[in-house]
Amino acid sequence: MKKFPFLHIFLFLLTFVATLVAGALQLGINIVKEPYRIVEGLPFSASLMSILLVHEFSHYLASKKHRVEATLPYFIPAPSLVGTFGAFIKMKSPIATRKALIDIGASGPIAGFFISVLASIIGLYLSKVVEVKELEMALSLGNSILFSFLSWATLGVTPDEYDILLHPIAFAGWIGLFITSLNLLPIGQLDGGHIIYAVFGHRHRSISIFMVFLLMFLGLFFWEGWAIWAVLMLIIGIKHPPVIFWEIPLDSRRRFISLLCFFIFLITFVPSPFKLLL
Repeated sequence: MKKFPFLHIFLFLLTFVATLVAGALQLGINIVKEPYRIVEGLPFSASLMSILLVHEFSHYLASKKHRVEATLPYFIPAPSLVGTFGAFIKMKSPIATRKALIDIGASGPIAGFFISVLASIIGLYLSKVVEVKELEMALSLGNSILFSFLSWATLGVTPDEYDILLHPIAFAGWIGLFITSLNLLPIGQLDGGHIIYAVFGHRHRSISIFMVFLLMFLGLFFWEGWAIWAVLMLIIGIKHPPVIFWEIPLDSRRRFISLLCFFIFLITFVPSPFKLLL
């Protein structure tokens, strides 16, 4: 008899409240003086939680499909700008084939990617275009190739003299795309690491080491957070556990999925995601 998932539900509800608070604070609401206005953070919270939920449950369902024992998603609440450090599932049994590894590793980023794109499009239509000189002491978000294209397609804005005040739904979409790119980093046991291991086997370690050095470089010249990520990857470990039946080859469908994930990584990656406008 399976235990009722009290911890999973508790963490989900706690993260929902944390993202609700984050969404309200982003609007400049003082929830201590006006606690009833916390509901105004719902557009951001619901959008971001939906992205995370779809991402993690896609992993979970893919694991079940391939008879890999996995936990329900663990959500991580955090006192941060977005109210969470994301979510994860834990696999409790080995993965049998490279096909299963591709399916499990790619399912979350691909599903979360499409929900993030939808949120970005809806949010951008609700966003405002302002001149850069109007912004003081504002947090500026870097643009990926995809988000720049979506901004141009929805708002027609590309000149340097303009910026976009993102609607909370668009901000959640941006965060979702950023999370997608982080998960698709080809390192260790990240989703991208699973895919690289399934495709390249023993060369996974060399690719992981190269990516750690690349993140260090990006941390020195673009955004300090990449250096933190590099150190975190070294602490967690860059090795990948072997699959049971390596000799079963990848089919053309799985190879296409791996290429699709690489393409998604390229168009969602942001070298300098955050900077403060003074």
